[in-house]
Amino acid sequence: MNEVTLSRAIEAPPEAVRDAMADAEAFVRSSGFDEVEADGETVRVANDVGVASIELTLELVDDPDADLASEQREGIFESMRTEYVVAPAAGGSEVTATTEFALDVALIGDLLDGTVIERQRRRELSAQFDWLEARCVDGSTATGE
Repeated sequence: MNEVTLSRAIEAPPEAVRDAMADAEAFVRSSGFDEVEADGETVRVANDVGVASIELTLELVDDPDADLASEQREGIFESMRTEYVVAPAAGGSEVTATTEFALDVALIGDLLDGTVIERQRRRELSAQFDWLEARCVDGSTATGE
C-alpha cells in the first residue's frame, strides 16, 4: 500500500474550511483534474498522468474520523482512499490530507508506478490546499478550472 500525506495551515476557522470542502465538485476540480463530474455522493474524474489517462469513479463516504473521505469504486487502482481532516490550530486550521492506494499491476503495467502516482497526488493535494486558502482566506470563489 502506498501513502501520500500533506498538511497545511490555513488562516481560517475550521468551520469555514469544512464549508468550502463541502462543495465537493469544486473542491475535487481544484486538484487540477482534466474532467470532474459530481452526482450526489459520486464523483467521476479523469486526468492524464504521464503517458496514461486515468479515469476514476469515487464515492464520498461517511467516516467519523475525517471531515471528508472518498473511496474509489471504479478505476485503475486495486484500492484508493483519501481522507481530509481539519483541526483547530493557532491562527486558524490545520488541514491534513492522506491518500492510500494499491496499484492494480495488471492494469498499470510499465506505464505508471507508485512513485509517479505519489508525485502526481502531491501536486493535486497541494492545488486543493491552494484553493482552500484562496476560498477561505482571500474570499475567492474560483472553481479551480
